[in-house]
Amino acid sequence: MNYDVLIPVIRKLAIEAGAKIMEIYNSDDFDVKVKSDDSPVTAADEAADAIISAGLRAAFPDVMLVTEEQAESHAAKGDTFLIVDPLDGTKEFIHRRGDFTVNIAYVENGVPQRGVVYAPAKERMFFTQADGQSVEEVGAFDLETVGETRAINVANSDNSALMVVASKSHRDQATDDYINKYNVKDSKSAGSSLKFCLVATGEADIYPRVGRTMEWDTAAGHAVLLGAGGQVVRFDDHTPLTYGKEDFANPFFIAYAPDVALKSA
Repeated sequence: MNYDVLIPVIRKLAIEAGAKIMEIYNSDDFDVKVKSDDSPVTAADEAADAIISAGLRAAFPDVMLVTEEQAESHAAKGDTFLIVDPLDGTKEFIHRRGDFTVNIAYVENGVPQRGVVYAPAKERMFFTQADGQSVEEVGAFDLETVGETRAINVANSDNSALMVVASKSHRDQATDDYINKYNVKDSKSAGSSLKFCLVATGEADIYPRVGRTMEWDTAAGHAVLLGAGGQVVRFDDHTPLTYGKEDFANPFFIAYAPDVALKSA
């Protein structure tokens, strides 16, 4: 994959999808349907998926594409592919809480190498540059021209006073029990893949996920965190979280800055 070609394409598609999502988000009403796995889906999910998948297939016709909203793509097999969650945080979208993102990533040999996470309602965009460094773009998000960017890096963590970020919609007792093993200065909640980005920018030190996620939920945020010096490991044995797994389902995991002294499960 030529990253100099990839990055402008995925950034542009994320902005285009985000604009369509916000058009629906700001409308008076929108329909909510329920998928076979009982998760909600809206017109925004479907419209964003159409924009992104068409753009990726046109630009990279020979690369395997996996996207949440196209069930037939979930039967694909391989460890190198493009993976998309066109609207991560649908519950946040439905309740108009703003913590939803557009996620597009490229996985090679099981590792998320490059990705973009765009939170249109928050006006925050994070992506990996062609050289692998993650940045946050600030500005008007022009389709053709990248605005001002700042390199992002994980925190130099103080294990006596950690900042924890956890799921807004899926936090439970098991998550709290694990967090309580650390010396926590403060904790915050966030929806969607923004949690990875808060670790990537140093706004949080650790994000433990004790609950079900799919690879399209995590790949783009994982790529951004790797490009900022962070890591993502399995919850059970602290080995790196890899991609291209059966059914694209993730085990429990921990995303963190390397200075954090991880506790066992």
